[in-house]
Amino acid sequence: MVSRGGLKSSVFSYTTSSNELEEENRLLRETLSQLREELERYRSPALMVAEVGDVFKDNAIITLPNGNKFMVQVSSEAKNIVPGETVLVEQRNLTIIEKVVSSKHFNVEKFVIMEKPDKKWCEVGGLDTQVQEIKEVIELPLKNPGLFRKVGIQPPKGILLHGPSGTGKTLLAKAVASSTKSTFIEIVGSELVQKFIGEGAKLVKEIFNLARQKAPSIVFIDELDAIAAKRMDIGTSGEREVQRTFMQFLAEIDGFKPLANVKIIGCTNRMDILDPAVIRPGRLDRLIEVPIPNDKGLKEIFKIHNKDMTLDRKIKKDSLLKKMKGFSGAEVKAACTEAGYFAIRNNRTKVNHHDFLCAIDKIKREETEGDEFIRMFG
Repeated sequence: MVSRGGLKSSVFSYTTSSNELEEENRLLRETLSQLREELERYRSPALMVAEVGDVFKDNAIITLPNGNKFMVQVSSEAKNIVPGETVLVEQRNLTIIEKVVSSKHFNVEKFVIMEKPDKKWCEVGGLDTQVQEIKEVIELPLKNPGLFRKVGIQPPKGILLHGPSGTGKTLLAKAVASSTKSTFIEIVGSELVQKFIGEGAKLVKEIFNLARQKAPSIVFIDELDAIAAKRMDIGTSGEREVQRTFMQFLAEIDGFKPLANVKIIGCTNRMDILDPAVIRPGRLDRLIEVPIPNDKGLKEIFKIHNKDMTLDRKIKKDSLLKKMKGFSGAEVKAACTEAGYFAIRNNRTKVNHHDFLCAIDKIKREETEGDEFIRMFG
């Protein structure tokens, strides 16, 4: 016979267990529902991003990232689209699913190298003629714009530095930026094309807007030939994109917005493939060749790069300069650095003549191996 107190205890225990089981079942059902929704998301196809051109009631013309255009239908959830907006479209029939709220502007400072260089003209050796030309075209208009107003002429908008690699083109650009206290904005043409397919022209526009905001500024475009090569009638989407980027670059130089205290310095190793449009008068019309240094220039460059080195008194500099004949400025700097390493490996703090001979031979050997590689695989 069960007592009344024991019966109440059993009923209470049974009710508690039942409530716990119901709560556990509820949690399991919610978890199962979430997992099914997540699995459904994994199974659903990805949507494409497109830009709206014209809109006609329930239809619209869209442009895909590869440049192709299509007339497509608009779903009921995206009825209020307008030309110029970014939308998501279904992959198979390209029906517009919904609008995308996206910024029309880049955070352009992430895509360029922006600095205030500290290079001085005394750090440039063997390029006296080039330095004088750059001072006339870039430095003088930024430092004394009133002089040009009095004379009644417009200074050139930019210059083109051309010549072999390692001869000091970037150094010249940084030196003039430092002398004019200008913001130095560096862009690499090949990266602009490769990284920003579909967005190159927009990025060029934003870069020049940034340059105007940071004026006085110098826009330095390395490997200009990557975006300014001669145009050809070829229909691939990549080549069309490069041409759109190039046309935007020309529009920024010639556009309605004045460049004012913004100067452009282009740089290339391939002058022969540049489009004539970029070097015509009114654009990058001052062409400055930066060649391999002559004997006098080589001596100046060698002196600049070894001035802080601890040198042995028995070093025969004339002999070393003869062995370095044909070296670019970058190769002279590399030879000085390598000579220092040879001294360090031998536990010395003074660099002797033999260290420089070994360094020069190493630089020449690396250059020969590089030329052979280019001949085989270039």
